[in-house]
Amino acid sequence: MNRIKDFTKGPIMSPLVKLALPIMGTSFIQMTYTMVDIAWLGRLGSAAVAAAGAASFFVWLGNALALNTKIGAEVGVSQSIGAGLIDKARTFASTSLTVALALALVYGVFLFTAAPSLIGFFGLSAPITHEGVTFLRIIAFSAPFILLNATFTSIYNATGQSKVPFFINLIGLFTNMALDPFLIFGIGFPKMGVAGAALATTLSQGVVTFIFIYEITGPRRLFKHFRILVMPQWYFVKMVLKRGFPASLQNSLFAFFSMNLARIAAEWGYLGVTAQSVGAQIEAISWNTAQGFSTALSAFVGQNYGAKMHGRIRHAYFNTMGVMAIWGALIGGLFIFFGGEIFGLFVPEPEAIKEGAIYLRILGFSQLLMVFEITSSGAFTGIGRTLPPSILGITLTGARIPLALALTATSLQLSGVWWAISISSICKGILLPIMFIYVLHRLRLLSQKGE
Repeated sequence: MNRIKDFTKGPIMSPLVKLALPIMGTSFIQMTYTMVDIAWLGRLGSAAVAAAGAASFFVWLGNALALNTKIGAEVGVSQSIGAGLIDKARTFASTSLTVALALALVYGVFLFTAAPSLIGFFGLSAPITHEGVTFLRIIAFSAPFILLNATFTSIYNATGQSKVPFFINLIGLFTNMALDPFLIFGIGFPKMGVAGAALATTLSQGVVTFIFIYEITGPRRLFKHFRILVMPQWYFVKMVLKRGFPASLQNSLFAFFSMNLARIAAEWGYLGVTAQSVGAQIEAISWNTAQGFSTALSAFVGQNYGAKMHGRIRHAYFNTMGVMAIWGALIGGLFIFFGGEIFGLFVPEPEAIKEGAIYLRILGFSQLLMVFEITSSGAFTGIGRTLPPSILGITLTGARIPLALALTATSLQLSGVWWAISISSICKGILLPIMFIYVLHRLRLLSQKGE
């Protein structure tokens, strides 16, 4: 099909950057959804932010669940295109969307019914817990939209059409920005507060889903005779989940570990939860950029791996790491020296700014190595080996909890939680690139034998 881009020929860096920029934009749009909500809710007070922040961990868990089909589609579609098997790529796309919807319906029901227990886990005050439960129950209705949108996005990225999900998600962001003040503060509507932010997000994600459906089935469709929902074939379901499950499990446990860290932080009051939830969204400036290049690298590597162009994989990886080194150092410096000013843009309360500045300053020391880890993870995804980064990620992210308990028992107190996060990111950023460089060495030996 003439809309599918071929990355197995021609220059390396320019098409990689052209693919990465819209993906980065899409990641920033997803981040901005939450940032806009926080910016408006911050005007209601830190308690409102804490309520939404507690619920946001389960939105994060939903995004982790989406990786089952997001990565499964990304690898299956890109490698099939690289091998010249367009019909197989179409089947991977349809299967991924069907599985995504099934997972989303189960997860949405779970969130709605278990909301009181899930928010109660954080041990926050009764009014904040009540607000969090309301937020989460409304967000539960967005689960099908979130998982389908993530899978649609990965399909377009794998075919080199990253601009399409960027513009579609941009429409969703504008919808969310327009709805937030009306629903949160009751401008022309009954005042809904925290619930208004959840409703605005749900409606906006729904708009994105319907535009994706029109785009992929309409006149500009990627594949001939494309169907969104199909009767799944076991081979394709197995391959989608086999490739996506390790990353999904890693990110699900990442969310679980972060919830436990938030619970530890809550021992110092709701400001600890606020600092972590808002600080993590600000930190997303760094990892969303890295994720954009990581996803682009995954699509590029996937096609070239399918075509057995191992030399192009090596060049793409090291060029991308060079770009990420500059970005990670820049963001790390901003967090270290201007953390308070940045945090204050979202939550204006002095006590929250003080704790948020400490969070960003400590996390600033790990930004360089964090982007190295994310980039290397994308390279592993492209060759279909999602297990090594997942095992490393689960192990070192899980180590944050005992490390945080040990550090908070010292004079560091709450800052010990932030140092536990930063130290584990540094370790992952050192080890995962070493692991992928070893894989590159093995691929080079295989290429030489083939010659």
